[in-house]
Amino acid sequence: MKNKIFISLLSLGIFLIGAWFVIQVGGSIGSKSSTKVLTEKKGTSIMDLEGDSKEGKQVKTFNITASSKQWNLNDETIVNAWTYNGTVPGEEIRVTEGDYVRVHLKNDLNVPVTIHWHGVVLPNKMDGVPGVTQDAVLPGEQFTYEFSADNPGTFWYHSHQHSSKQVDKGLYGALIVEEKEKQYQNDQTFIIDEWAVNQQKQNIMNMGSMMSGGMSGDGEADTKAMYDTLSINGKSGNQIDQINMKKGEKGRLRFINAGYQTHYVNFPDQSMKIVAVDGEDIINSSPPSTSLMEIAPGERIDVEFTKTNKTPQAVTLLSYNESTSPVSIPVKEDSVASKKDITQNSSINKSKAINSTTYKSEELLFTDLPKSDVQYTMELNMGMNMGEGMVFQINNDIFPNTAPIQVTEGDIVKVTLKNNGMLNHPMHLHGHRFQVVAKNGEPLENPVVKDLLNVKPGQTYEIYFKANNAGEWLFHCHDNNHADRGMVTILDYKNVYSPFKIGGDMKNKP
Repeated sequence: MKNKIFISLLSLGIFLIGAWFVIQVGGSIGSKSSTKVLTEKKGTSIMDLEGDSKEGKQVKTFNITASSKQWNLNDETIVNAWTYNGTVPGEEIRVTEGDYVRVHLKNDLNVPVTIHWHGVVLPNKMDGVPGVTQDAVLPGEQFTYEFSADNPGTFWYHSHQHSSKQVDKGLYGALIVEEKEKQYQNDQTFIIDEWAVNQQKQNIMNMGSMMSGGMSGDGEADTKAMYDTLSINGKSGNQIDQINMKKGEKGRLRFINAGYQTHYVNFPDQSMKIVAVDGEDIINSSPPSTSLMEIAPGERIDVEFTKTNKTPQAVTLLSYNESTSPVSIPVKEDSVASKKDITQNSSINKSKAINSTTYKSEELLFTDLPKSDVQYTMELNMGMNMGEGMVFQINNDIFPNTAPIQVTEGDIVKVTLKNNGMLNHPMHLHGHRFQVVAKNGEPLENPVVKDLLNVKPGQTYEIYFKANNAGEWLFHCHDNNHADRGMVTILDYKNVYSPFKIGGDMKNKP
């Protein structure tokens, strides 16, 4: 009852601050719903689609157990976490390009779980989406994932079962696919997250912050209210491990945003340049004029970092929420210097931050834009549904009633993403990479290849991809709180079907 009253008040608040959600259904969408295409048993089952071959490849095997644990964020803060192999984040899986990856998942939690391999192009039946590509792994049960790690880059894994809760509680880890010839000896991964520690986490939003956030227009009104503590690799404060580097040394720092809030990472002046986004190398020949990097939920950004002097430095994680204290990764030549000796760049201008769409990808999917076979306009809206409260919509519907993107193998697909609401929506496509070609109606000078695109309020993007990986694939907002309340659709290959069912005895909740 408390949540229902809260949501009703929130609805009133939205109208008081003048929010207006435009509902426009466009493109060649058709009349089918995601529910219908997932329940039709026509064509080939995704379980009968050919998987990756391990012939001639080195097999790397990992065992992962999901369990609960009291987790120390720092010396003073303990949270009730869900973990893979007893830590937050879970064990880093690091393999080499061309390896065959085999992961045995065991579930010691009292709820079903899965593992989704975020950003990895793999066979559909290994994608880890309950009710779509598999049944959730019930308590006490096991499941084995197998795929070929053909593309080097920074990826990550997380539960896709009730992910708004399970990822929030710590069920995630890094998957690093190294190039056969490493470019950097110092190669480290940093997973960013946020927690509700000093307040009771709201079901979706806090009224006061919603109003101030809506007025400020930064798109983070909900996450400001829901979270108050930042973490790097599951730690905050003095528990964060340092980077050991000498003056002039270069290293590869891989950043993964496992949270639901857009974050900023601040570097010492002239110390960084972006080298890859979402597992794709980019063209960036010189350090940027700014030291500030923006990273959206679900994104991965790799940075070449140079230790510019002998004094201790810091790489600092900042939040949109000014009341949330920043946290820093110390960069030192040794462990002698104290935290107070670390120098930080305090010159922060968020409007000048570089992000994952600043630079051009080295290898494009399309050098010249082809004619599209399928067009889909995806209107991203926020509204109220009778009996549902606050919902996040695609074309005025919530999953599983959303209209799917229906394709045939080989189709060129154009999707136009329009954010008509007040909040940021990092949209993630499973099983494919897409090329971002235009923003707000203007062609991009630097087209970039990604699998996740943060669409901010008022923004419109055009993306292209080729339908070359048959299956039933999710396309959803990676603020999983938004996905949980409806912002999900299906990329449906017309000649295949899923034998699984959302809900039911297996309690599948994608």
